Amino acid sequence: MFWSAIWMYVVGVVAAAALGGLGWWLWRTDRILRGRDRVWRQQDAVAAGHRSLAEVDGMSGTEFEELVAGLCRRDVCREVRRVGGSGDQGADVVGRLPDGRAMVVQCKRYAPSAVIASREVRDLLGSRVHFGADVAVFVTTTRFSRRAMEVVVRNGIVAVNRDLLGAWNSGASLPSLMGAGGSGQGDARHLARWRKTYGRKRRRPGRPMRDGPDVSGLAQ
Repeated sequence: MFWSAIWMYVVGVVAAAALGGLGWWLWRTDRILRGRDRVWRQQDAVAAGHRSLAEVDGMSGTEFEELVAGLCRRDVCREVRRVGGSGDQGADVVGRLPDGRAMVVQCKRYAPSAVIASREVRDLLGSRVHFGADVAVFVTTTRFSRRAMEVVVRNGIVAVNRDLLGAWNSGASLPSLMGAGGSGQGDARHLARWRKTYGRKRRRPGRPMRDGPDVSGLAQ
């Protein structure tokens, strides 16, 4: 009599436990598969970024901007979009860092023998104000002049020179590069090796340089 009164409840509890166990197993399997998929996608994105800098040097200005925008998205930056072109107010890419801070990015694909002048870095300060950004990032395929680095340090700009771009392109995250500050250009010995490797581009007065302005003298 007792069993006939409770057997339905016992079966119900057992069935509910079985369904709960099955649901937990499915949820856990889904989480594992999703986690593996995220890891695979991240590894795939990093592998796709292992381009040589020589390949980057062969890009057009627009292609370089798209590369930088893609690296930002790879690093989980949000609302990333390329705004380069006429009327870009000195910005090429805008978006938000993973921590939510708004960023504005200037991209300069110059020959490695060229140098970024201080006036170009100051232009980025105006872009930061125009877009109301919290962080200003300057990405280039060359290096910054001494005066440009002074502007960088004084105004808290994230300066990604050729060396740091290579690290970023090979898997380092943008937030990790932000800690380099003004120390990302190396010491005098590094500069000497740089000049030995890339030299200095010369041009006749009044003749435009294909890959950027001839401002190599500003590196002194």
